Amino acid sequence: MIRESAEYDVLVVGGTGVDTVVRVDSLPVPLADSVQVGPIEEWPGHTGANVALGTRALGLEVGLIDCIGDDWTGSQVRDLLARGDVDFAPLISPAGTRRAVNLVDANGRRMSFYDARDPADLRMPRDFYLPRLRRTRHVHLSIMNFARFLFDDIEALGVPVSTDLHDWDGLADHHREFALRSDLVFLSAAGAGDNIPALMREILREGRAETVVATAGAEGSYLLTRDGGPTPHHVPAAAPHAPVVDTNGAGDAYVSGFLYGRLTGRDVRECGRFGALAGAHACTAPVATDPITRKSLLAADQIA
Repeated sequence: MIRESAEYDVLVVGGTGVDTVVRVDSLPVPLADSVQVGPIEEWPGHTGANVALGTRALGLEVGLIDCIGDDWTGSQVRDLLARGDVDFAPLISPAGTRRAVNLVDANGRRMSFYDARDPADLRMPRDFYLPRLRRTRHVHLSIMNFARFLFDDIEALGVPVSTDLHDWDGLADHHREFALRSDLVFLSAAGAGDNIPALMREILREGRAETVVATAGAEGSYLLTRDGGPTPHHVPAAAPHAPVVDTNGAGDAYVSGFLYGRLTGRDVRECGRFGALAGAHACTAPVATDPITRKSLLAADQIA
């Protein structure tokens, strides 16, 4: 295949929706017929939108394609991405726009109830996504089922691809193709627990990834590369510049900072430090609504 000149630094595929945020005193919530909570809020975003907005705030040229509904929630997603100057090209899905209900405790920890409403046969037409794949330096695939069907064309074009497996335990089949067919793999250490180093090594051994990154919240993150030995390198968490409000979107912010480092020629440890700084910044605002700018990121990097 012949690639056209790049228009995007990053093309994000999938992962938009609206969060309903319910703030509770603690998790798990008491088993009761009714629990008094603070004001319930609606926030457009989700993982793909957060990565797109985060990388755009860092000065990269960003596009996003997804399937959303012709509904109120879809209009909120459109407005959010327009305000963030992301080139958003949605396809209309009869299933509507995805939603999630997130319980957030006083320490910013969350429990998310995700609305996976996409039908199993949902697909993006090839003539819709292929021109955009030809005009990007990097693709970031959210783990939407329809996104897996872009892998063949991404590989044929030779475009680097990343994905975030979130809390994959190494067993669920849905995530496996994303894990083994991506060049850069992010996942949460919470999913596999003590087995996370072994899972990171398995992804490198069995797949095409050059780098695997496991995020671990306040414990920092861990980086493993093909040529870096069998033990993941630890990147300490960064100290937030203000009190922690909400950890929703912190992992997406980490991905944004890491991708900025990668696309501006930093080595993998610098990328991890950028991710840590961006993730810490995200925790100081509700639902990652204040992505770190390039100026603030580079200034924080000088201080760290």
